[in-house]
Amino acid sequence: MGVATLSTASPPPRLADTASRHPRSDPPHKGEGGRRASSDFRITAGIVALAAIALLIGGAFAGLLFEGAHDFSGAWAAFDPYLLRVVRFTLWQAALSTLLSVGPALFVARALSRHPRFLGRAFILQLFAVPLALPAIVAALGILALYGRAGYFAGFLSTVGGQGWPGIYGLSGILVAHVFFNLPLAARLFLEALQTIPADQWRLASQLGMGARPAYRLIEWPTLRASLPGVAGLVFMLCITSFTIVLTLGGGPAATTLEVGIYQALRFDFDPARAVTLTLLQIALTFVVALALTRLGANAVGDTSLPVAPRRYLSVSGTETSLNVVLILLALAFVVGPMAATVMAGLGADLGRLAGEAAVRQATLTSVVLAFLSALLSVMLSLALTMARRALALARRASARTLLEHATDTGAGFVLVVPPIVIGAGWFLLLRHIGDVFAIAPVMVVTVNAVMAMPFALRAVRPAYDAASERHERLCEQLGIAGWNRLILVDWPSLRRPLATAFAFAMALSLGDLGVIALFGSDSVQTLPYLLLARMGSYRTEDAAGLALLLGLVCLALIMAAHWLGREKYRDA
Repeated sequence: MGVATLSTASPPPRLADTASRHPRSDPPHKGEGGRRASSDFRITAGIVALAAIALLIGGAFAGLLFEGAHDFSGAWAAFDPYLLRVVRFTLWQAALSTLLSVGPALFVARALSRHPRFLGRAFILQLFAVPLALPAIVAALGILALYGRAGYFAGFLSTVGGQGWPGIYGLSGILVAHVFFNLPLAARLFLEALQTIPADQWRLASQLGMGARPAYRLIEWPTLRASLPGVAGLVFMLCITSFTIVLTLGGGPAATTLEVGIYQALRFDFDPARAVTLTLLQIALTFVVALALTRLGANAVGDTSLPVAPRRYLSVSGTETSLNVVLILLALAFVVGPMAATVMAGLGADLGRLAGEAAVRQATLTSVVLAFLSALLSVMLSLALTMARRALALARRASARTLLEHATDTGAGFVLVVPPIVIGAGWFLLLRHIGDVFAIAPVMVVTVNAVMAMPFALRAVRPAYDAASERHERLCEQLGIAGWNRLILVDWPSLRRPLATAFAFAMALSLGDLGVIALFGSDSVQTLPYLLLARMGSYRTEDAAGLALLLGLVCLALIMAAHWLGREKYRDA
């Protein structure tokens, strides 16, 4: 009887059934404790990161406000005709640069879109991404090597102009450099927008026998028009906050922007009151532009990753093909020219002698160490904000977002409103009352560059961490894995490549930056961009060309590594 009873009894309940009927019984308190510990660790890390960002930016504002209150009359007296001229030139060069970059980019993007598959298309798009990897001072030197008074095109331009070529310093040089950087960026962003057009529309256009003009008017232009304000606003933002280009190619007081005016007021004139006024105006301008970008939905960090070109159902006439080829080749020549000139001029320098100079070796070592520390700090801050944002989102469930969650989500983007030269100016004014400003140069370079690279690092880290959390969150709660154990044992395999991508990109940005070191640099603390600028200022153009080649190759290698790691980041997930 006992055996029969056992054989006919119901099978024991499965673990999943028991858990569904008694949700808190497996284990009783372990999961809740693990969730609280994990959330507390991640939220604490995010709060520390936010506090560090707030300290950096708040300290800069404190220095500006203290200096302005200390010399209010001097700051008010800075509102003179020269200041108005600087503001007017800042807006004028940004508007012209935007027009000259975005206008041709529309046609170049359409030409590439009309020919989704041809030999060399992928290579052209990769070349269009190279200007994003080049430090601004390297590109400026390449433009001077092409169009300068002794450049490769100087003889031809003198013949065309009928007189001696005066060079490209001033507004013309600024515009050429800005178009070199921003035309490829805008073209890639427009091309990305065009590739979102559904294939059904092209199939219907092909069935109706629609030509190039009606296809542009009815299919392509509505998409381009929708993305035009955002792309133009992004380019305008980049041009209005341009520092290195204007500093190296501006050519004097007649071609000075607000950021260069801040630098000149502190390093040459030592007029803190004027620097405060210029800085506050720069912050106001960037805030207005950033607010407009947010309303327009623009991509503030200029992500240029392109999806795979969809299948197209269209036929392109021979005339249109010829025009598109000419457009693509002209854009390609404009982008490749300064890069090729940089390589040619750099190879013409005495690279062996430069490598043997103690100043060059010291500047290289300083640049690498500071860039490494800056990238490491940027990745740590980005990961902390990402973890805190995810933990807060899981904790609130269906309730409204808290202020802390909103800060971890958008706090890093606030640094885009405050350019590096503005933060550096604020801390320069604050620290001069405490001690030696130039002795703190390494700390300022590392921290400012780290924070400025965070918006880019977040784009690499956040999607990977969210995906890993989606897979492992419940398991970690049930097993009580939290804190460092979770980060090392669970999250690290999925985050290894994205963190390396963010690190390489942040290191490249820091390595080529001139904004902060231009204020805090000295004979004892020099980076490669600072030494390059010094050699240009002393008319040692061959040395500057060699240093530019070295700096450009290192930054390009880092960006290529970041691109490769980003492309393969999910292979080991």
